Amino acid sequence: MVSSTQTWRVNSRCINCMSSRTMAPELIKESQGQSVFVRQPVTPEEVIAAWRALEVCPTAAVEAPGGLFRPANLFPQNLGAGVFRLGYNAKSSYGAHSYFALADDLRLMVDAPRWSTRLASWLSSEGGVDHILLTHRDDVADASRYAERFGSRVWIHEADAESAPFATDVMQGADPPGPTASIKVLGVPGHTRGSVMYLLNDHTLFTGDSLAWDTESQTFRAFREVCWYDWPTQLRSLAQLRTQTFSRLLAGHGGSVELPPDQMRRELERLVAANQ
Repeated sequence: MVSSTQTWRVNSRCINCMSSRTMAPELIKESQGQSVFVRQPVTPEEVIAAWRALEVCPTAAVEAPGGLFRPANLFPQNLGAGVFRLGYNAKSSYGAHSYFALADDLRLMVDAPRWSTRLASWLSSEGGVDHILLTHRDDVADASRYAERFGSRVWIHEADAESAPFATDVMQGADPPGPTASIKVLGVPGHTRGSVMYLLNDHTLFTGDSLAWDTESQTFRAFREVCWYDWPTQLRSLAQLRTQTFSRLLAGHGGSVELPPDQMRRELERLVAANQ
């Protein structure tokens, strides 16, 4: 990218999707309905975070100073324990994050990014994608193209299935079975009627748009202002998560976090109590 600006900045194309803020929460904040750099990156780690914020932005709203070297291979981002943030966030999914994970020798994509030949090449090097697990109707993006490329099975709940007519596995009921025993499918209606979460190995919870970590308040956050189905139902769904054991939460929108399971439960209790 060639830029004439002398500082890192966010231009008017920003749609306030939070994707860049989650990449560089110490550098980029929300102000007057869009993301802004509140300070410039200083350390090498902060510079990498700023570049990730630039690459993940679905509208190319983040601009780097002119003349900077642009690092390669920022995405997929290795998050550890066999999980990667894919990047290539799609404007059609309002900038939602998507992920790649391994479970029982299966290769999983959780929600979908926009189509990228570079990403498809990386996925091929990892053995392809066996299953695409969609959390809800909003974050489908180019799932159909990835499914066609890799022959993937595609999972979505029946209440949101009209958004993915190419799905091979339409789930029914509150907590339907998933592709393997190490993946729990948790019905969490509220954000949409067919919202689900995927819990991998009783450790990593992929929450879609139903739950996130707020890096400002250091607490859980749910998005009442973009609850498309029913807010009281969403709160009940989130309250039921207290019966599950997980220590890492990876969100589609908003921040992600790793905490001890007991603290996860306490944070859920605090969120639900604050919104009742």
